[in-house]
Amino acid sequence: MTNKTPLHDLHLQAGARMVDFGGWEMPIHYGSQLEEHHAVRGASGMFDVSHMTVVDLAGERSGEFLRHLLANDVAKLKVPGAALYTCMLNERGGVIDDLIVYRRAADRYRMVVNAATRAKDLAWITGQAEPFSASVAERADLAMVAVQGPQARAQFASLLDGSERERVLAVKRFAAVEAGGAFVARTGYTGEDGFEVVVPGAEVAGWWRRLAAAGVRPCGLGARDTLRLEAGMNLYGQDLDEDTTPLESGLSWTIAWDPPERDFIGRAALERERERGPARAQVGLTLEDRGVLRHGQDVYCERGQGVVTSGSFSPTLSRSIALARVPSGTAGRVEVEIRGKRLAARVVAPPWVKGGKPVEH
Repeated sequence: MTNKTPLHDLHLQAGARMVDFGGWEMPIHYGSQLEEHHAVRGASGMFDVSHMTVVDLAGERSGEFLRHLLANDVAKLKVPGAALYTCMLNERGGVIDDLIVYRRAADRYRMVVNAATRAKDLAWITGQAEPFSASVAERADLAMVAVQGPQARAQFASLLDGSERERVLAVKRFAAVEAGGAFVARTGYTGEDGFEVVVPGAEVAGWWRRLAAAGVRPCGLGARDTLRLEAGMNLYGQDLDEDTTPLESGLSWTIAWDPPERDFIGRAALERERERGPARAQVGLTLEDRGVLRHGQDVYCERGQGVVTSGSFSPTLSRSIALARVPSGTAGRVEVEIRGKRLAARVVAPPWVKGGKPVEH
């Protein structure tokens, strides 16, 4: 049976085209994916991301547990509200999921994990938590809205009163604060500034309506995908999975190697891979011929063969771009097979768009 978020009826009233996404009925667009993409780059847009899974962890050893569970180190989170992006690995170094973790207190943390991996994530986290006596609670009572774009922070803050408005506007990137009955994190998945706002499911429709009245445009998951791709952000299940490691997915920066005695799950496998050098690497591709890059297309390189993991037409650049996994050391030009023809593409370093502006490659 398909799950529905608390905003489902509002999406239908707004004329959204609904699709199945990871077992959830979600809006792909409200009439024009292209216009929604440009709205976020130029002004603001909001996304229903209530299908994401919020997990709260607590216990005297919860920090110690997360230092074992995650490749990045929660010891970096010195104050309440601080956040970091990380991968959760298996013993082979493969990515079970990528997620954001927030420190709420010395003995309390919050994680937001992907919708399609909910069941396996909860089973893995709960099993690993037992030796540390850490409690794991899925917060199915909560909903989440991402408000993104250059005007997003100001428009969201306009819904709050005096001191709470100032507190929210003062939140630094990759940090969170509780204000107005909401958990407000300055994070996102679009390459633009903004907030991801966690509120009780029973209250989220009111927040959505007020944001719309403040001028924030409802956007579907189609625009979210093209925005995250332009920003060079990975999508779990395509760019990441349990058979790929952070080292071959452009995420080596998310691994905290120090202190060397921190024995996180998958560390030994990653150390062996780092020593010998990854056989594969993630690169960006910009198509030089006419066509559209898509997931699963073969990439032909001097050093061997690779595959497009995520690809799409870029509304900002008006050309096709992709993330691809190719033999390490691949550079220059490659060919991508599209509908039986090999078309020329140029290897670039993501992102393609930063701060709303195209990146020169």
